Amino acid sequence: MIPNKTTPTDYEIIDLIKERWSPRVFSEEIPKEEDVKRLFEAGRWAPSSNNFQPWVIIYGIKGTPMYDRIYNCLVEFNQGWAKHAPVLALGAFKKDMPNGEKENFHALHDLGAFSMAMSLQATSMNMAVHQMAGIDFDGAKKEFNFPDNYHVATGIAIGYQGGNPDDLGEDLKETELKITRERKSQTEFVFNGNFKE
Repeated sequence: MIPNKTTPTDYEIIDLIKERWSPRVFSEEIPKEEDVKRLFEAGRWAPSSNNFQPWVIIYGIKGTPMYDRIYNCLVEFNQGWAKHAPVLALGAFKKDMPNGEKENFHALHDLGAFSMAMSLQATSMNMAVHQMAGIDFDGAKKEFNFPDNYHVATGIAIGYQGGNPDDLGEDLKETELKITRERKSQTEFVFNGNFKE
């Protein structure tokens, strides 16, 4: 079941952005490895400061030890629903410049650009991506042997659209089935002048 979401925009935008959303249930179909790699290829072409491409992605497909290792890095709340995702991944970034002399303040922004490119590619393929902040950052860093100058920033659930919202608890099921999406108005964060709180 795929909820027919509506995106009430104030200005016209492309359908791919309007159709992108982050479900917590997915079809049971395991994506082909080639389709997963297509998502990462889209991310590969995301913009990054000085073209440093500071992102690192660790992924696993359901039924493999790698999937279980990633799953064990999620907080309990996210484990509750992410267990239905056929692919799990972690997004990390290199915190310093290539020469290691100073911090790369834009690296997290660049990982976000990677994630958005990947999410839009997924939407075009009837797939979905759900980013998760609820992970054991330090545990994941240790589990996957990241050096100190890397930060594991996000968990990522990936799969084909669909799935049964009844697999979720009542609170998450209600969110999953909500038809109208919501965002802050531009007037709250876009200023042609000084910042206003």
